[in-house]
Amino acid sequence: MELMGITGVAAITVIAIICGVAGGLLGLLGMAVMPVFPAEDVITALAVGIVSGLAATGADQIRKQMKE
Repeated sequence: MELMGITGVAAITVIAIICGVAGGLLGLLGMAVMPVFPAEDVITALAVGIVSGLAATGADQIRKQMKE
């Protein structure tokens, strides 16, 4: 069932970008605050955060698509 068409795709894209940016910032914050963080340098911390943010968006969309 297509509710919004191209508008829905655009909205999901924007949400994914926001989650990626927020994840990157939280990755940097996590590296600064947490003593045991899976990254030792800024680039890796940024990458870990971005991937985590994008994975959260993907997991949510998979859950929603499975309901349809």
